[in-house]
Amino acid sequence: MTPPPKLVGYLRVSTAKQGQSGLGLEAQRAAIDGYASRVGGGLLQTFTEVESGKNNARPELAKALHLAKVTGAVLVIAKLDRLSRNAAFLLALRDSGAKFIAADMPDANELTVGIMALVAQQEREAISKRTKEALQAAKARGTRLGNPNGAAALKRAAKGNGEALAGIKAKADAHARQLEPILEALQEEGIVSLGAIAGALNSRGMLTPRGASWHKTSVRNLLNRLGR
Repeated sequence: MTPPPKLVGYLRVSTAKQGQSGLGLEAQRAAIDGYASRVGGGLLQTFTEVESGKNNARPELAKALHLAKVTGAVLVIAKLDRLSRNAAFLLALRDSGAKFIAADMPDANELTVGIMALVAQQEREAISKRTKEALQAAKARGTRLGNPNGAAALKRAAKGNGEALAGIKAKADAHARQLEPILEALQEEGIVSLGAIAGALNSRGMLTPRGASWHKTSVRNLLNRLGR
């Protein structure tokens, strides 16, 4: 008798207000529960993320992917666009080695995700191109670009620089703590060199706090932050 499939749920809303009110979460939860019921699967755990769609540093998704990877479970989301419209992120997810499925597109495969990633990247490049063309047109009309208050505005901005740096450090520390169990699991597998750790994190779809791929330098910074 074939055992029921193991599933890991992942929910995401883009604002803290939505996360507190549950707006949007119930529909996603219903879609995931409906899929689990159709396939007769059991949900090991469901992770909820309150994050901007533009931000790829998602600790709850990292934990969900890690659990799915180590248990052989399938990551289930309500809609594929709940993850990201960022091409690099979609491709990293595709190549992470973890199985995943979208309740609204249960037949989606690696080719589907690859095509969506290319379309997403094309959209981002088109937006960037339109923005640059608009700035060039404004400059040609004689419009003054930049901050009209000059140095005064920079001085005012500098006052808040300390708080901004503290916020960045706090976010990086939190991200490092989320990844610490994954580093311990890699160490148990014998993956200890900087390059090997970077490759393993990238293959699992894990991203740096800035949403980039891992390299030896970023891994070294991560280990230093954790006091390893």
